[in-house]
Amino acid sequence: MKEFTIGPNDAGQRLDRWLGKTLPLLPAPLAQKYIRLKRVKVNGKGAKRDVRLQKGDVLQLYLNDEFFEAPREDNAFLAVFQPRLDIVYEDENLMLLNKRAGLLCHADEHEKVNTLITHIQAYLYQKKEWNPRAEHAFAPALCNRIDRNTAGIVMAAKNAETLRILNQKIRDREIAKRYLAVIHGHMEPPEGRLEGFLLKDEEKKQVTVYRRPVPGGRTAATVYRTIRRRGGLSLVECELLTGRTHQIRAQFAAAGHPLLGDGKYGRGRDGRQYGRTYQALCSYQLTFTFPTDAGMLDYLRGRTFQLDSVDFAEEYFPQSSQNVPTSPSQ
Repeated sequence: MKEFTIGPNDAGQRLDRWLGKTLPLLPAPLAQKYIRLKRVKVNGKGAKRDVRLQKGDVLQLYLNDEFFEAPREDNAFLAVFQPRLDIVYEDENLMLLNKRAGLLCHADEHEKVNTLITHIQAYLYQKKEWNPRAEHAFAPALCNRIDRNTAGIVMAAKNAETLRILNQKIRDREIAKRYLAVIHGHMEPPEGRLEGFLLKDEEKKQVTVYRRPVPGGRTAATVYRTIRRRGGLSLVECELLTGRTHQIRAQFAAAGHPLLGDGKYGRGRDGRQYGRTYQALCSYQLTFTFPTDAGMLDYLRGRTFQLDSVDFAEEYFPQSSQNVPTSPSQ
């Protein structure tokens, strides 16, 4: 049993809401059950879930110790009762997820629970496809990641062999990734290749593009083509030939055409006039090219997966049928 005294900052909250904030590892339905069973007491007595807590109230919680732990990357999935996932494709080895803009791929110093990998692990745990308590259990893991405010397809491995193979295929550039982006202005020529050297500033979490090699700089190459133009904006498709931090955002900004809404590499006010507060960028298509052996994943060779629609393409270029290029196969 653990005891808590309600202070002025918590006064006025409903009992169930207080429990949710105080014990993020306690699933909401289980919290409601424990309240009904009077394993949560207010001033020594059972209480209803919607009772308003008062300053000085003493709460006794007769709950398992595991619910009092701080959420960590290795247990945060226990706090997710209803995983929210947009599944593009799933089989016994991997999942392809459409990550929404604003969602972190992994936990950071501010957010431990509401991340893409946490929702994936909760989903597989609840389906009984993953048992974290098994000896030497493999934890479902992401094979690639995209920025918090970038949307699009992310790969997740359900087993260690899939993770090993896909990581190697990414290193060998045997997985083609295409993005859609909205940029300011019009690229000239409308199709081409952006090349340079990216140097990352770890403190600022930002990269700088150089035309010539610099110490610590890494080569970056992006192929692009303009799909549509409208007013002062262009919808472009980009294929990454290298996978560097902020590669598309930094290279287009260096070319004088920052992404719409990109406050880090562009100008925030330029995006706000269009109602955009984060970069218009989406990893919309993925192809498993696999020119070499892919082992147990060889059945994916040549397959392409893509999103049916991209919200910003439809918003800024309303003729949606012309916005998302057709996938050759799926």
